Amino acid sequence: MMFGWLKKFRTPSISTHTLKNEYLKQKKDKYFLDVRTPSEFKMRSIPGFVNIPLNQLPAKLDKIPKNREIVVICQSGMRSSRACSLLKKSGYQVTNVSGGMGAYR
Repeated sequence: MMFGWLKKFRTPSISTHTLKNEYLKQKKDKYFLDVRTPSEFKMRSIPGFVNIPLNQLPAKLDKIPKNREIVVICQSGMRSSRACSLLKKSGYQVTNVSGGMGAYR
């Protein structure tokens, strides 16, 4: 693979199907983070997810455990992608839920 070195910069992502059928069933080594606004979170959320809006994330990193995989969701995947980038730079192991709540059924 010519660009193998790029892999370490890419954030792993999972589908909402994988989230529902695998990740949510094996919770103990994962921390589920929803970076939408409080009102979006209140309208519809997935049990087990903690709501820390993207704009508050830099100030609340101390609330997120470093010893677990952080699974991040938003509405469509854009904010969670930005959150993953920030978390990764801060030393967290992250996974983005592609498609976000809009794709979650």
